[in-house]
Amino acid sequence: MTTGISGESGEIVVVPHTHWDREWYEPFQRFRLRLVALMDEVLDTMEREPGYHFTLDGQLACVDDYLEVRPENRDRVAALVESGRLAVGPWQILLDEFLCSGENIVRNLELGMARADKLGGAMPVGYLPDMFGHTAQMPQILRRAGLAHACVYRGVPSSVTTDAFAWVAPDGTAIRAQYLPAGGYGNGAHLFEDSERLAERGAAFVATMRRWHGPEGPLLAMYGTDHSAPVRGLPEMVAGLGARMDTLSGYVTAHPADVEGLPRVAGELRSHARANILPGVISVRAAVKQAMGRAERMVERYAEPLAALWGAEWPGRFLDMAWWRLVDASGHDSVTGCGVDETAQQVAARIAEAEHLGQAVRDMVTARLAASVPSGGLLVVNPTPATRRGVVLLNVAGEDPITGPGGARVPVQPLEYAPTLLLDEEMDPATALTFVHGTELYGQHITGWSVEDGVLTFTVARESRLPFDVGQVREALAGVTRVRILAEPRRTVAALIEAPPLGHTSVRPTPDADPDGRLPASVRPVRAGERVLDNGLLRVEVARDGTLTLTGAHGVTLTGAGRIVDGGDVGDSYNYAPPAEDRLVSEPDSVHVQLVCGGPLVAAYDVWRTFRWPAAGDGVEGTPEIPARSRTEATEEIAVRTRVELRTGEPFVRLTVDFDNRCADHRVRLHVPLPERAAVSHAEGQFAVVTRGLTAEGGCGEEPLPTYPASSWVAAGGVAALLEHVTEYELVDDGGELALTLLRSIGYLSRNRHVLRPEPAGPQLPTPAAQSRGLRSVSLALMPYAGTWEAVPGAAEEFRHDLVTVAGTGDPSLPLPAPAAGLSVEGDGVVMTSLRVRDGWKELRVVALRDDPTQALVTGGFTRARRADLRGRPGETLEVADGSLRLPLGGWEIATVQVS
Repeated sequence: MTTGISGESGEIVVVPHTHWDREWYEPFQRFRLRLVALMDEVLDTMEREPGYHFTLDGQLACVDDYLEVRPENRDRVAALVESGRLAVGPWQILLDEFLCSGENIVRNLELGMARADKLGGAMPVGYLPDMFGHTAQMPQILRRAGLAHACVYRGVPSSVTTDAFAWVAPDGTAIRAQYLPAGGYGNGAHLFEDSERLAERGAAFVATMRRWHGPEGPLLAMYGTDHSAPVRGLPEMVAGLGARMDTLSGYVTAHPADVEGLPRVAGELRSHARANILPGVISVRAAVKQAMGRAERMVERYAEPLAALWGAEWPGRFLDMAWWRLVDASGHDSVTGCGVDETAQQVAARIAEAEHLGQAVRDMVTARLAASVPSGGLLVVNPTPATRRGVVLLNVAGEDPITGPGGARVPVQPLEYAPTLLLDEEMDPATALTFVHGTELYGQHITGWSVEDGVLTFTVARESRLPFDVGQVREALAGVTRVRILAEPRRTVAALIEAPPLGHTSVRPTPDADPDGRLPASVRPVRAGERVLDNGLLRVEVARDGTLTLTGAHGVTLTGAGRIVDGGDVGDSYNYAPPAEDRLVSEPDSVHVQLVCGGPLVAAYDVWRTFRWPAAGDGVEGTPEIPARSRTEATEEIAVRTRVELRTGEPFVRLTVDFDNRCADHRVRLHVPLPERAAVSHAEGQFAVVTRGLTAEGGCGEEPLPTYPASSWVAAGGVAALLEHVTEYELVDDGGELALTLLRSIGYLSRNRHVLRPEPAGPQLPTPAAQSRGLRSVSLALMPYAGTWEAVPGAAEEFRHDLVTVAGTGDPSLPLPAPAAGLSVEGDGVVMTSLRVRDGWKELRVVALRDDPTQALVTGGFTRARRADLRGRPGETLEVADGSLRLPLGGWEIATVQVS
């Protein structure tokens, strides 16, 4: 018997599903125990009831996590996928799109689709049900991976009044986006709760959804919610409603992929109009975001490109393991930091392992190159696809001049001299011999020893090729009462070195080198005066309050940069919340400025500012239902050190801000007054530069704070902040100032009562580790600019990717090898995001960060080239001339090419 609800106006399509948070208010393995039970029930139910369909949340992680425990059930899963009744993929894990790199998004999709194919095929829908907003380039990413549909919930603006719209990426790529209104991925979760009122519930659902869908066509009822299991007998209940059951894939792909006639929405989706987007996750547990950025750079920009160009056998398995961990960490309840402390600890461990794997591959490749550099020399590797002349730190022996290949003198600036007397004490020499491990002694290697006047003297150095027999020493210990350890003279110097694109060069101390070590005429020295640093491109003056005045070469000036502002935060991991009676602290009690070094290659001051920050929120401990109205009168003395560093040839000043956080329930921001009041900001992230205004759209109840994420840089009003990791920012004072969040300390996963959010975002659980007590160190740079932001990406590329130095290990008699280039990428607005080996080809990915068409010139000695999609599937053949490729790019185009 049917209710006749569907009638001539169309039918309800019920999509049973689960939204599986892999880790959240419980850590991964505890949730997995529940997942295994759920998946057992899915398989049993679907095999028992042939009409059952189920959608497994769009992520392969559910299947992988299950089959690791139940490997014998792989064929059962595959049979259901192949039948079209069980929808899996296309993602490996449901990510947070803003807290990982664009390349991480691509690898996530690539990995999920490849693994789903082995089970019978991925759901051809870019399912994004619970991400906290969506990045601008997602339509292009999905389309270039072969997907024509998306499905979204959070972040959709109020201008969307239908359940489908054309989502348009910056390059113009448009895909059909299925919107989940009126309850998101659980809009049909309560349809079958009361069998006596089934017809009434069905009619109400139809009335609600018709307002979004229109008078005709099937209506999507997402029957499921967080961690929900299939309901036995559901096919009969669906039939009783006059509806039908399908997967999300079946519903969405029944619609044409073209977007003609659909309302268009361009760019990122970060509106609060329809649902909470929980923007506080950008800044909570900031150390996790910092580690993620560091690990992604290590794998994407050091390990993979260097292994592709300079390695021996491609270390694919090691890199695969690194990517598995980065993708796993990108989950929308993982890197976000909005889980319990145990979850955050496990995420941090995964990220650390990914970085370690990347470091291991990088070190393996550079060790191979260092074998051709004579001992005592240093290899210098350039991770960027353009020629670099930059300052590096070298630790070298002796006082001899430093030269490069061909004998040219390298400009250097002494910074520090290592101690040469490591030990000089009266002691039993037998005790001293217990310090010796092989040839290692005090962290160096024994180069010789002697006994004279009752003193045993060891000489040590960083490396030694001399044989050493500890037995001979023991035979000579008669009468010895004193032990001395002397190290070779060593110094740390700053050196100005030019390295070829994605290539390497080398340097060494040379006794008889040309004594002229002056800077090249094209390089201006940096000098330190009375609280002033100047390199000809940028002048930095330290004010009495510890803030900075920056003046660029084009006359752009900003005053008061680097002000530290501490305020209360009685929110939770999802949303910032100020106490009702906040107390902001921005004026230091004392300021001390100390010169660190004075040029000519690098000059720096340490600026010490002492503050009295309130110790905590002034609430009642253990009563999260009553957030603090103010901050405690009790304070902690906090010393904030800012290293202000200016290098020759750089148009930006490097800042490192350090402090020991001994306070709770607060937010610390660094403020930068803008040279000109700005109505918009420009922020880089995930293959795009997004322009944002001073306000955010509200509507659902969550306070629409205009705090936004920036990945590698943010620019507004004539100044750019170059960043090492995703950082929360806000334009404050009506666009007169940029505020960057350095730290947000909170104590609860979610609060039931939150002044800026009407309902809980999760369970009210304590997260004491999210107070982030202890040392906090943040590195960034500030760059004044004139006109548009077009010069900023190049500066960010250099700031974020330091040249690498490695000690040479070759025979000391070897000459320095000639500099060698790997692969270069040139072009207005063109940025390289990835270089790796795939199926015997070198695969390069670039993006054009500009509105207008441009061209990438790729040079690297290859003879063949072809385009590829984001899954690595080859496309059209491209013309190669003299080892170079001229690749036309549209504005904001993401392009993948393979060369060999």
